[in-house]
Amino acid sequence: MKYCCLLGLLWLAGCTQNKEMNTTHLYAEPYRPQVHFSPKKSWMNDPNGMVYLNNVWHLFFQYYPDSTVWGPMHWGHATSKDLVHWTEQPVALYPDSIGYIFSGSIVADLNNSSRFGKDGQVPLVALFTQHDPKGEKQGRVDFQNQSIAYSVDEGKTWTKYSRNPVLKNPGSKDFRDPKIMWYEKGKKWIMTLATKDRVSFYTSTDLTQWSKASEFGESLGAHGGVWECPDLFSMNDQGKTIWVLLVSINPGGPQGGSATQYFTGDFDGTRFTTSQTETKWIDQGTDNYAGITWSNTGSRKIFLGWMSNWQYAQAVPTIQWRSAMTIPRELTIAQINGAYYLQSFPVKELAAIEENGITENNLTRADKKLQGPAKLRFVLRAIENFSVTLLNTKGEKWIAGYDKNTDQYYIDRTASGNINFEKGFARKIFSKRISTDSVMDITLLIDDASIEFFADKGTNTLTSIFFPNEKYSTVKIEGGNQFRIDSLAFTPLKSIWIKNSVSEK
Repeated sequence: MKYCCLLGLLWLAGCTQNKEMNTTHLYAEPYRPQVHFSPKKSWMNDPNGMVYLNNVWHLFFQYYPDSTVWGPMHWGHATSKDLVHWTEQPVALYPDSIGYIFSGSIVADLNNSSRFGKDGQVPLVALFTQHDPKGEKQGRVDFQNQSIAYSVDEGKTWTKYSRNPVLKNPGSKDFRDPKIMWYEKGKKWIMTLATKDRVSFYTSTDLTQWSKASEFGESLGAHGGVWECPDLFSMNDQGKTIWVLLVSINPGGPQGGSATQYFTGDFDGTRFTTSQTETKWIDQGTDNYAGITWSNTGSRKIFLGWMSNWQYAQAVPTIQWRSAMTIPRELTIAQINGAYYLQSFPVKELAAIEENGITENNLTRADKKLQGPAKLRFVLRAIENFSVTLLNTKGEKWIAGYDKNTDQYYIDRTASGNINFEKGFARKIFSKRISTDSVMDITLLIDDASIEFFADKGTNTLTSIFFPNEKYSTVKIEGGNQFRIDSLAFTPLKSIWIKNSVSEK
């Protein structure tokens, strides 16, 4: 009997060790992000239901657990105590007879207006689109409707509302992606909903009964594709309230494929208005889509996007999983030449994985070894041409830089490595400089298969993924005869998967 028990204990220990080894191997596979969230396996796209409650950051996301390409949508779930290290939780929402679980949002119903709360527990209320594939196949236009689920155990388990859907489709082929916010001045909930080529606003006092209030955007902004994943929130500029509306679009992005535009203006509880005439993008790169902000965060506005592009997302050369999220970004707002612009930078919590780095001053060029993810920041006292190049021993390279003649930043991944999986992936893209400052302050967040490029005090950001056949091992900064780096900081970053906290099922 003791012998059998001993064998059992050894077997359990071996299984535990194998799980740890498998997980460790999983997060060391080619192209696996080391400082960005990616699911342990399978397909992921839009971030959904992002909410902060009791010191826990919840990230839900579009997820298909049975494949690495898009399929019947579920809501995956991950949690974090610091916005950096993530624990993947069991799938939160599954498709049902009403349809797949498309994008949506979650709020903490602090006043229990929904009456879903029990025993003093704050209910989390999710509002999401249910997509009926049978109705779509039949040629109906009302195959997308809005439904509710709620949790009274801080997101661990979910109950779907017995009277779903709570908002039925009035006859629009595209009727989806509800984002909810509490409008304190009017003591009501606001739903911002994507409706084909515009945004529709709905109001409610209890999260279950909704009335249409207004529409926005039929003749404003970019219209190269369907509008998706809107988000409405307010920001403060020196005591003045500025309202911001995010709207993703696919296709029709500035670099092709999908991207996220934004509007600044005013919201009176019923209508959103703007004097903005130009189209503004929260990220000018190729790989930041469907981003929204966390709810229940007070004055902080933390944004997260899907780090891919519908143009090639299902073809990228990863094996166990597809897609990652951007780094969570802190949003602020600033006026430049009389117009409001969003600013974004990696959240301050990222400092938790910073290692000892180096700082240098007064350089004419820089050449650093890459041994993993890193943050690179450099300041130029004069506006000059520059290039930042990532290299490996195979001669593959990814390049970003600035062209003074055209006053544009650029990213070039035409020689970045594995580029043949989609014909439009390997291009050189451009973004006009926004800042009027005489100083250039550039930050790059470098991961194994992505870079997030921040310029113009965060008003100009470009996110780019890449797939080298060997990890990049060198980063170089160069310029012309007048080029000089006033200061440079190179900071290695620890992998967030060193002590992997992904749940095993």
